Amino acid sequence: MADLAEQIAHSAAKVVASGESRNGSELDYSEASLAAVEAMLAEAAEFAGEMTPAHLTTLAQDIGCYILEVGRRSFGGRYLWHDQRDQPVLVVGEPIFRVAILAWNKVRGRLGGDTGDNIPFFYAGFAERVRSASPGTDALYV
Repeated sequence: MADLAEQIAHSAAKVVASGESRNGSELDYSEASLAAVEAMLAEAAEFAGEMTPAHLTTLAQDIGCYILEVGRRSFGGRYLWHDQRDQPVLVVGEPIFRVAILAWNKVRGRLGGDTGDNIPFFYAGFAERVRSASPGTDALYV
């Protein structure tokens, strides 16, 4: 699992580095920084049709990893691989409760121009569920 966590951290760090070149965008792994991520995705969505499928996949995975790292740094937890969805999942709250989040598909949707896949709104739902979880809670945010 250390390899998975290292890969996610590395991908997230690439997003932070790319955000440093943008005016006014501070990607500091905070929940507030997800507004800058949303702005980046809105801009990228305008050019998604010009990107190769491989570039879109890499972008979705890297930004998705940043979102997962925001969650891990805020709430702890561990990374697992979700075989059915072929992507990492962050699981927090164990053993008392389990609230998990997947991010790659949400980012793919946003890159596709779906404003309903708003990243700050999505993450806020996950964060609130973690903060209000009671023993036995078992939820997955996708």
